[in-house]
Amino acid sequence: MNPFLFGALVVITTALMGSSFAVGKIGLEYVSPLLLVGLRFTIAGTLMALFVCKKPHPNSLLDWLRMFTIGTFQTAGVMGCIFLSLRTITAGESSILTFSNPLLVVILSTIFLGTKYTFFHWLGVLIGFFGVFITLGFHLDIEIGTLLGLGASISWSIGTLLIKKWGARFNIWVLTAYQMLFGGALLLIMSITLEQPTIFFTSTSVFVIIWLAIMASIVQFAIWFYLLNNGDPGRTSAFLFLAPFFGVLTGWVLLKESIEWYVYFGALLIFIGIFLVNWTFAKDKQTFQKRNVKT
Repeated sequence: MNPFLFGALVVITTALMGSSFAVGKIGLEYVSPLLLVGLRFTIAGTLMALFVCKKPHPNSLLDWLRMFTIGTFQTAGVMGCIFLSLRTITAGESSILTFSNPLLVVILSTIFLGTKYTFFHWLGVLIGFFGVFITLGFHLDIEIGTLLGLGASISWSIGTLLIKKWGARFNIWVLTAYQMLFGGALLLIMSITLEQPTIFFTSTSVFVIIWLAIMASIVQFAIWFYLLNNGDPGRTSAFLFLAPFFGVLTGWVLLKESIEWYVYFGALLIFIGIFLVNWTFAKDKQTFQKRNVKT
């Protein structure tokens, strides 16, 4: 792929990922958290399901249940925690905590999948989690928003492992569409049962919902999967560290958020950790491929 095109698409997709935190926080002034994110993914999932209607779908009830489980963690768990966290912490802090998930994936993959990682992977995990500790203010006396931010990271990590385990069973676009649709529907049910759902229809609230559903979900996913399918997945994933950067940046631009210096320092360490975890994976994959060619 042309490096300039690759760079431009990486910036666009990670900017869309990161900006959704600040845009979502604006939306919370008009729509209750679970209702807002439920509408976002129900709309996005429905549109994508229509788009992929001619692609191969699961043939068994068990596979549909697998997709529902992925949607429970990857969409409902992650996004529910994110949008609830935005009520008490900044968009930048929420994005930093949420995007620490690649560090947790290493630990969970080792425990549950028996995956073997190198010294640099674990070094990245240690550096990254030290960054999380610093981001939380050098202490563990944290508020509910930070716990929810970490909850989003944990749920995302579980969703990632489930996709690694079951993803090969599905067409990736079908899986993306229905896990968003199932997760969005679950969030709407949670909104009815766990909160007092409220929505004020204004030009701003409608714009926020459309932006989150179309640009920050469908377009963002389409670009991201295009990059993964047309480049090295490990190298591409290394650039995920840009997403929380854009989360902090858009929070500052759109919401005038003020963030303490230690949050930036902690975020830098998290970025380094994620970069080590993903970039060394790309090198390991290339080495493995070269060995196969020689043999």
